[in-house]
Amino acid sequence: MLSQDQSDRIHVVLVSPRNPLNIGAVARAMANFGLSRLTVVAPFAPHWREAKSAVGAPELLQIASQTPTLREALRNDTLVVGTGTTAGRKPEQPILALPDLAPRVHTELCRGDQVAIVFGPEKHGLTRDNLSYCHLFVEIPTHPSQPSMNLGQAVAVCLYELTARNPTPNPAGAIANTAPPSPKPATSGDLDLLADLIQQSMVAVRYSPRSMQGANAHDIRLLLRRFDPTAKDIRRTLGLFRRILWRLLHHNPRS
Repeated sequence: MLSQDQSDRIHVVLVSPRNPLNIGAVARAMANFGLSRLTVVAPFAPHWREAKSAVGAPELLQIASQTPTLREALRNDTLVVGTGTTAGRKPEQPILALPDLAPRVHTELCRGDQVAIVFGPEKHGLTRDNLSYCHLFVEIPTHPSQPSMNLGQAVAVCLYELTARNPTPNPAGAIANTAPPSPKPATSGDLDLLADLIQQSMVAVRYSPRSMQGANAHDIRLLLRRFDPTAKDIRRTLGLFRRILWRLLHHNPRS
């Protein structure tokens, strides 16, 4: 199983779940594998915290967070993994096979960072816009005749992979890793802040028609996540674009 510290840095995010019973089933699965950080984004049912299906985990529902947007839910996470099936869709993120999820997440946890695993609504899964906030897409393999999976089952399968394939600690007496620490990665909130500033700069120079602003914002979110910048990269780039935007908005042709 994951250590308590590792478990505390894995964040399960449900986007617009429709059925409170499914949310309860997710809470139960999380408790089975020792996780407790749950965020529900824009749920359809107002009384989802009362789901009777959270057997053995009612307190997890009580402490779960609720946010109006996926962007807000992910603001503190450094690696965001979208989940689903590739049947009928072509993700724009790198696609990771489910057995490869644990090593990738473990690398992030070893750096002390925060990981979010995101699940879409029962009816259609994550949308293209939802996925623009994700660094990776993990495909849950299913039979072609039945590509969709119950929300609670999908969470349970992913969490089992994370715990069952979690690398074991180094044995006593192993040589310690003397490599220098990795630079601190940017959080999802950092990336969105920069994306907003780039978008404002594009508007200021009339880069494209108003009708294209939504598509531009989507593409910028994806691009920044592909670059995988560090927190320091983001701070310097924010300073650059703030200066550019200020000059664009306050430019005096006579100066």
